[in-house]
Amino acid sequence: MSERKLLLGRKAIVTGGASGIGEAIVMAYASEGAQVLVVDLPDSNVSKSFTNIENVTPLEQDITDEDAPKNIVSAAITAMGGFDILVNNAGISLPDSVEAEGEDLWEKTMSINVTSMFRITRAALPELKKSDTGRVINLGSIMSDMGGPNLFVYGTSKHAVAGMTKSMAVDLGQYGITVNYLQPGAVVTALSAPYFEDDDFRNYWIEKAPIGRLGQPADVAHAAVFLAQKESQFISGLGLNVDGGAIVKF
Repeated sequence: MSERKLLLGRKAIVTGGASGIGEAIVMAYASEGAQVLVVDLPDSNVSKSFTNIENVTPLEQDITDEDAPKNIVSAAITAMGGFDILVNNAGISLPDSVEAEGEDLWEKTMSINVTSMFRITRAALPELKKSDTGRVINLGSIMSDMGGPNLFVYGTSKHAVAGMTKSMAVDLGQYGITVNYLQPGAVVTALSAPYFEDDDFRNYWIEKAPIGRLGQPADVAHAAVFLAQKESQFISGLGLNVDGGAIVKF
């Protein structure tokens, strides 16, 4: 007997999907039978990253562009005939302090991590409402629940994601749409790998997690598959920690 594909017949949009956690989510969804529109920046090589996977369609799009929500939804309808899963994964994290001069990084981070998430979700609602399995999965962080040094703007943005997700869950539940957010901990990606070359930093996070290791993008992708399944229809407004237990350990 062949193994049941958990997302067979489903159609998803994944933003920020050319690398790291986003790429792992795209690959996991595709392997579980979903069609996927993967969105990333024009300079991200997203158009070349999934050429051998027939159920993945790339879209080069800066999510902060004024027309980005409309373009993304239109591309998904053209490529897949609609969609019932939206994964708002795109985001940035740059070191910053409340004492830093200027507000450029604040504006950029909030635009990508929060405002674009809201705008894309709002544009996606007409399609999501058509399905009885509408899912919105936002990417938060364990910094959605805590603070960290030199992560002032990033941490603030991820707290905003948590609050926005909970409010969305309340507003959209009447349509059968569930809205949840993932809270990855210390996950090794191409962008984060240089930080983990510092032995003290690496060992801190390994010891912080009761599981005793750093996370991998696939760990987060598995959680994204779980929240997208039909069987997860009574889970909404949840911040799901994917951190090896780090957030609960003193």
